[in-house]
Amino acid sequence: MLQRETSGHFFSSLIAVLADSIAIFLGLRFAAWIRFETGHFALDPLKGVPGEDDLFRLIGLAVVVFLLVFRQLGLFKRPHQGRLEDKIPRILRACIISFVLYFAAEAALRLDPEFSRLALLIGCVTVPVFVLLERWIIFRIELHRARHAPTATRVVILGTDATARRLQRAVESDPFLRARVVGFLRPSPQTPWPETLPEPLRLGEVDQAESLLEQVNANQLILRDTGIPRQTLLNLVLICEQRYLSFLLVPDLFSALTSDLHMHQLSGIPVMGMGQWPLDRVGARILKRIFDIAFSALALLLISPALLILALAVKLTSKGPVFYLQERCGEKGSTFNIIKFRTMIVDAEAQGPGWTTPDDPRRTRIGGFLRAWNLDELPQFFNVLRGDMSVVGPRPERPVYVEQFKEEIERYMRRHLYKPGITGWAQVHGLRGDTSIGERITYDLFYLENWSLGLDFKIIIKTLFTRKNAY
Repeated sequence: MLQRETSGHFFSSLIAVLADSIAIFLGLRFAAWIRFETGHFALDPLKGVPGEDDLFRLIGLAVVVFLLVFRQLGLFKRPHQGRLEDKIPRILRACIISFVLYFAAEAALRLDPEFSRLALLIGCVTVPVFVLLERWIIFRIELHRARHAPTATRVVILGTDATARRLQRAVESDPFLRARVVGFLRPSPQTPWPETLPEPLRLGEVDQAESLLEQVNANQLILRDTGIPRQTLLNLVLICEQRYLSFLLVPDLFSALTSDLHMHQLSGIPVMGMGQWPLDRVGARILKRIFDIAFSALALLLISPALLILALAVKLTSKGPVFYLQERCGEKGSTFNIIKFRTMIVDAEAQGPGWTTPDDPRRTRIGGFLRAWNLDELPQFFNVLRGDMSVVGPRPERPVYVEQFKEEIERYMRRHLYKPGITGWAQVHGLRGDTSIGERITYDLFYLENWSLGLDFKIIIKTLFTRKNAY
């Protein structure tokens, strides 16, 4: 975690607790109003309409259960970090758990009267809506305050590669961190400075770290290049400790990919290899497939009117077919034809395959719009139903590029062990099109090593808010 001011955090957390309490209360009270007072549902003549005192008592218990679950899942932690959509899956999971625990608490306490089961069912919709609306309002207020607050953390990064620059962008893109990268150190004079790195940020070599950190008044050092000598590393830690600087280390690519080592024996001989990934388990694959089928079927049902409108728009604005079929690599090297709305002229690749670019002249009139909003990929839900793809997974690549990258990029083929996805962890971080393949692999393998349905939900939600490099 980056260093951040702690004053006011308790007050912010308290505001979050109070705001959530009000939202949960209003969500349940609104559900009760729909159940008992709108006239849409028949009333039990023996029970009638519960009194306000009974409702207040039942809703009060529910609020307590919700708050305990929210606290356990870290939803009151301050200050914020990241975007609100990143927290939506956790909020929804917290609401589901809370309703289940409320049923258990109600049964254990033998409450009389009990909360209407139909009202609670309605509350499964109204409470998340009220909480998400309240969270959005609080988030916007806190985001405004963070953007207008002074810089609290001055960061120096040791390393000059693409990941170091991406780290800089990540640090400075989150207003809640209130951080700014004030310079870079390189591990040796032989390490070249990137041409795109501005001169003022080129502080010098790691051997001058002590004076350079003081010169720029840094209060945090992030080590990206872990290839420096061990003694140099120890000296850096000592310097940070003596000057009250926060010290962070970003693991290199090998460390990231070997975080799950497994030791076993072959006829008494100990051997070490990569541990089992979540999707290696049959049960996990079945669960993911069930989710893919259910989600894709529901998505196609809901967006069918939009698909028809988009198909007509493609047909009426350019010559050629509505859909574009392109060969892609699937699970374990198998190939399939991916289905997309056509966004380019018919002979777009007459000169051979190539990456799309901003303002690509090959695009049709509506093609730029479809790509910018990821609408050209909606027909891929049919690929998911056919079993070619998953909703979430590594992006399916064209065979011509697979043949090229498997020779150039280490561990590239590991991303092809499982089904590719319409969206994925790399895509929601802007890594699509003509971007770094090495970075994409890092994100793809992180996803496969840490797969869960919760992570899939998070990626789906982030996809709705991600348009970076969508061209």
